[in-house]
Amino acid sequence: MLLCAGAGRRYAAPGSTHKLLAPFRGRPLVSWALDHVVAARFAATYVVTGAVDLSGLLPGSVTAVHNPRWRSGQASSLTCGVGAARDAGFDAVVVGLGDQPLVTAACWRAVAAASSPIAVATYGGRRRNPVRLARTVWPELPRSGDEGARRLISSRPDLVTEVACDGDPLDVDRPPDAADTRGAS
Repeated sequence: MLLCAGAGRRYAAPGSTHKLLAPFRGRPLVSWALDHVVAARFAATYVVTGAVDLSGLLPGSVTAVHNPRWRSGQASSLTCGVGAARDAGFDAVVVGLGDQPLVTAACWRAVAAASSPIAVATYGGRRRNPVRLARTVWPELPRSGDEGARRLISSRPDLVTEVACDGDPLDVDRPPDAADTRGAS
């Protein structure tokens, strides 16, 4: 599941192109994350939307889940996506962000393969996305605020497994981040 509902306020001035649609290496930023999560070949792929219409970029295999409360923060987007997964009968979700274009399909698959209630990708020993959340921890996720699973991960270290990943967790929050010249994936 890709969380793509936010306004991207730190990226640009009001009225300019939304960061997920801004160019990154010649394509819309979000298209990179979409390509990687689709290439991971999950049983279903959800993209939680809100501030910007991404329908023209979503492959047919992807299900858009609109978050009408996107302004309230990332927790509401996570709640929407987890709700869709629950309704579809899934036992776990793997969650990443649409503004992390260099997280590879191999990383998505490695995190998904973990069997612990919570699995977190690490890059050079630092925890980043994606994160696998088993159904058993869904009731403990925040319902409001601008944190996803971070608080749960820090408060329940006994449930967390770290998964070493290749790739790059670059998070594009400001225009200079989109000018990144690190190796393409």
